[in-house]
Amino acid sequence: MRWLTHLGGARVTLGTGVALLPFGGATTRLGLTVLLANALSHAAVQILKRTVVRARPCDPLGRSLAIVDLPDPFSFPSGHTAAAVSVAATLTLAQPLLGPVLVPLAGLVGYSRVQLRVHYLTDVLAGAGVGLAGAIAALQFLG
Repeated sequence: MRWLTHLGGARVTLGTGVALLPFGGATTRLGLTVLLANALSHAAVQILKRTVVRARPCDPLGRSLAIVDLPDPFSFPSGHTAAAVSVAATLTLAQPLLGPVLVPLAGLVGYSRVQLRVHYLTDVLAGAGVGLAGAIAALQFLG
């Protein structure tokens, strides 16, 4: 589960966009679109986290249930899921043949966040929505 959750981290999601930049033409534009989608979803996640201020899953005494390190104390929405979905959706909408691989991977990132006890299911669903919105906005702007 831990390696799956890292697919929604900055190294992988930003790295995917950056990796597309050197190829030129439509591939560079796609890389920029992936980076914009990720940035838009990240900004939305941070605003929502600090507005909603939902605590992460914990026991009745308020102790964290997480079995991995927490990037911040806020749970809603899932940033890892938003990032994974923003990248997967951007690439899938641009190149539909990638969908059967990327969409399930993004789903597994969300699943891992619940299994590692760092998010509630609703956090993951909201993160997926934010990621999809970021992808659609980036494609509208750069696509």
